[in-house]
Amino acid sequence: MRKILIILFVSMSTFAQKPANILEQLLLSNPDKFKKLTDNPEKYRLQILYTQIDRDAKNKPRLTTYSYRSDSNEYFYPASTVKLAASVLALEKLNTLKIDKSTAFQTLKNRPSQLEIKTDTTAKSGLPSVEHYIKKILLVSDNEAYNRLYEFLGQRPFNEKMRSKGFNGVRLTHRLQTPLPRLENQYTNPINLMDASGKVIYQQAEAFNDKPYSAATPILLGKGTMNDAGVVEDKPLDFSLKNAYPLQAQHDFLKRLMLPDAFPAKDRFQLSKEDYGFLYRYMSMYPMESKDPIYKEEFATYCKFLYYGSEKNASLNPSMRIFNKVGDAYGFLLDNAYVVDFDKKVEFMVTAVLLCNEDEIFNDEKYDYDTIGFPFYKNLGQVIYDYEVKRPKKHLPNLDHLQFDYSN
Repeated sequence: MRKILIILFVSMSTFAQKPANILEQLLLSNPDKFKKLTDNPEKYRLQILYTQIDRDAKNKPRLTTYSYRSDSNEYFYPASTVKLAASVLALEKLNTLKIDKSTAFQTLKNRPSQLEIKTDTTAKSGLPSVEHYIKKILLVSDNEAYNRLYEFLGQRPFNEKMRSKGFNGVRLTHRLQTPLPRLENQYTNPINLMDASGKVIYQQAEAFNDKPYSAATPILLGKGTMNDAGVVEDKPLDFSLKNAYPLQAQHDFLKRLMLPDAFPAKDRFQLSKEDYGFLYRYMSMYPMESKDPIYKEEFATYCKFLYYGSEKNASLNPSMRIFNKVGDAYGFLLDNAYVVDFDKKVEFMVTAVLLCNEDEIFNDEKYDYDTIGFPFYKNLGQVIYDYEVKRPKKHLPNLDHLQFDYSN
């Protein structure tokens, strides 16, 4: 009887570890890289989506997506990943207004909590614009640039536009790295857009969302929270009033942005060919390649978590570009990445999140990005890349539209 029980136990354990798809197989077949996380994925709130891309004879993409624990009901804080959505929707709004993205952009103030922004010393022109804000978002994930676009879009229109496009579970409720009461985030600034002569060509009044967003129930995470006085209180942190952006929605957004030909015309973003090229260029540019704005301190692979991790002296793959948007806050580490190798004709997409907070204390700024998060993303990117290099394809992709001159 004892031998039978042992055989049953081993059989059940083996069955539990049987990979459900190629993504799980890649994780489980590299225990030296992923076992700590795959042994306890609930603790790390690990979720991954991986999309293989196959082209037909006319270069039209066909997408096959594999999931590891992707669950739109399992909350994570989306951090800076919301900035890509704001960038795309801001360009759509300008197109509707028939106003160029380089138009001078003045943020005015109507409340004590608001900022008035009429100049931008990082721009060669000295003036803010939607174009320049998006550059700063995509190059170094600038928080204030996002806040200006959040105000331009307005809280309610921003949310409604995302939902109307089918990105479910999204909740965008606040500016970033600017601690304001809930009510103040419901207000968004008046804005002027001005032509080269200084004439106002578009005025946007202050807006107020009188139906604020929140989760239906509390979202309590962790076992302790550090308060403003620097004291850890034995209570979880409630995320119910914070942003939400499920992994599936993020991955779908990236697919629709990078591979519009895979979707019906009605589901594509209202962007011009120039808009797409602009976004692709700055999503894939390294900060030190930028001439406007100029970044002297950021290292080459800054904000390129997948494949490179956080290595400041990483050896760059000269034939590779990563079109992505990352996020990190409260111990959550995220990347939305479309990876391309022009020489080897490789392309794939990965969206992932994990929680790097071993002590389960929030707000103490003691997170385990360096020991858990960045090594995970480096390994995940390299393992999938190596697999994709060997994966047979009937038609190799033409990726010419993604090759840019970053020297000017």
